Amino acid sequence: MSDARLWHEVDDYFTDRLAPGDDVLDATLRDSEAAGLPSIAVAPNQGKLLQLLAQIQGARHILEIGTLGGYSTIWLGRALPPDGRLITLEYDPRHAEVASRNLARAGLDKLVEVRVGAALESLPRLADENPPPFDLVFIDADKANNAHYVEWALKLTSTGSLIVLDNVVRGGRVADPDNTDPDVVGTRAALELIGSHPRLSGTAIQTVGAKDYDGFALARVLA
Repeated sequence: MSDARLWHEVDDYFTDRLAPGDDVLDATLRDSEAAGLPSIAVAPNQGKLLQLLAQIQGARHILEIGTLGGYSTIWLGRALPPDGRLITLEYDPRHAEVASRNLARAGLDKLVEVRVGAALESLPRLADENPPPFDLVFIDADKANNAHYVEWALKLTSTGSLIVLDNVVRGGRVADPDNTDPDVVGTRAALELIGSHPRLSGTAIQTVGAKDYDGFALARVLA
């Protein structure tokens, strides 16, 4: 058995026992695929991890950068209290439309707001609204701008907030200083920012599973 096949089987084992799907989540993936969205949503056990992190945080306000079809958004939104709020930013209007339908079916349309446009344009407008500090920020958008997203996350959070940065391994290329792929360079810059910023304490974890070889970073806002 190949390593990749074994990774998938173990992820399936974990998911079946710890993060089983339901009709809403299954329909979200199915409708996203039917609409032609790329198959890059988080795995179910990763979605459950996001939900648990939000619950551990006692999150009332969540910011997501990169919506896609709303699969991770649903996991996060289900962690919110009835008076909570989740703002999710999506560049592609077609993706946002699919996500909005999926969120409505999940009964989260009153808690979740999908904002359409380039995140680096949406984030300054959001900051101008002076929202309450976000308790959790999940970054899963274009990787070239990862460092910029972390900088904005810092501006929109407060002491104790959690920042989650997805897809940081880049197939192992993140550790290659000669690799000039914009996604690798942007991810490396974000990790260096997390490691050097006096207001952040973070780490990064490599993973294998349904998404093959990948990983994520976690950073806690200190002050």
